Amino acid sequence: MKKDSVGDSKDSTAPQPEEKNSSRLMPQALLEAKQKLKIRLLLWAALVGILTGGVGTLFQVAVSQLIQGREYLIQLVKNDAVLNWLVPTVLSAIMVYLAFGLMRRLAPETGGSGIPQIEGFLDALLPLRWQWVLPVKFLGGLLALGSGMVLGREGPTIQMGGSIGKMVGSYFRSSGEQIKILVAAGAGAGLASAFNAPLAGILFVNEEMRPNFKDRISSYRAVALASVMATIVVRIFLGQGADIKITKFEAPPLVSLLGFALLGICLGIIGYVFNLCLFRTLDWFSNQRGLSYLVTGLYVGAAIGFLSWLYPPIIGGGDETIFWAFRNEAPGYVLLSLFLLRFGLTMFCYGCGVPGGIFAPMLALATTFSMGATQEVHDWFEFPFLLPEPDAFAVAGMGALVAATVRAPLTAIVLTIEMTDNYLLILPLLVTCLTSTITAHALGGEPIYSVLLKRNLRRTQLEQSS
Repeated sequence: MKKDSVGDSKDSTAPQPEEKNSSRLMPQALLEAKQKLKIRLLLWAALVGILTGGVGTLFQVAVSQLIQGREYLIQLVKNDAVLNWLVPTVLSAIMVYLAFGLMRRLAPETGGSGIPQIEGFLDALLPLRWQWVLPVKFLGGLLALGSGMVLGREGPTIQMGGSIGKMVGSYFRSSGEQIKILVAAGAGAGLASAFNAPLAGILFVNEEMRPNFKDRISSYRAVALASVMATIVVRIFLGQGADIKITKFEAPPLVSLLGFALLGICLGIIGYVFNLCLFRTLDWFSNQRGLSYLVTGLYVGAAIGFLSWLYPPIIGGGDETIFWAFRNEAPGYVLLSLFLLRFGLTMFCYGCGVPGGIFAPMLALATTFSMGATQEVHDWFEFPFLLPEPDAFAVAGMGALVAATVRAPLTAIVLTIEMTDNYLLILPLLVTCLTSTITAHALGGEPIYSVLLKRNLRRTQLEQSS
């Protein structure tokens, strides 16, 4: 009897065949469900990239057409002694006035580049109202850039890309973590579409926004796919050439790396001063409480319009300035003077708070300073072995200033290479960007977008408490 009872107990506790099968199937079912979620996330990321590429292309074309229309009207009155300066002044004043009004009344978070706002959302510190951000950033950025303001297109495309990520995630009822990944993917796609630079878009998210969402392989796959899809869309409509079409340089002699390192130190100092001046300018504009926001837009726009008549190379996002610097053999002192003028205007335009980015103006600043300083050293000291090609130093300088201000050296290096198609300058770029980043850090400077995010959070808290 004892034997039978033991046997019965063994039979009762042993798992039945159906239970064995279900226990084996459960992990497999979970794996399949997770795999489906990953595939869905990638499909959504691809959609985000396609939409961001489309919006980015439309934005670039619209800005270009608006600038051409403005220049056409100016050409009609160029022979009139009064209208030749009055028309550009009034046109720019009206456009900046409208951009300012849209931003202040409908979506204040669209002011500036919008990158700190995206980072704030990823860190669960700020909301992202994509329904308002998308139209206001598009129209506000279009008017601001079309007026000749010294601002870049990458800020609007990054914030619009992030908003598209939020829109897609909300439409498909994604989880909170998935929406964050799609927003980050949209931001990377926005940078990629602005500069035709997919690798830079991927690295930008990795360096600048990585602390704001979980480091997972699926996250980076989504970011990479969105950047690639956005770039494909841009290249379908705008062509496959480099964004900045300049000479392709040979690899410089190794001894010249010392010259590139010295340039990096100089641009690290300039990057530190740039951030400091920008924060002071933002403070100054925010303290102008006696002036209406719209009046601010009027006088800023009028000033830019008048300067566009006085000396066209000093206005605009920077593309034309870069082309002008490379095409014209201007003396070093002329380029350095242009650098100082555009430096002040960059503070003025970005500090007032209208929608627009800061990458493109920094690229123009770096080009004019690097080329001008190198030419002056050539003329005074004749060190051809250290400074073999001023134009090559201008390319390296583009990445160095971005690296010093944003504190994202890898993004700066890859962005410069993709924009100029100068892959043989990778070693000089590494030297210049790393030395500029180290110099800016040694001086006590902070990454520009981190400081701007802190400022936004403080302002939001003050508005809520008042």
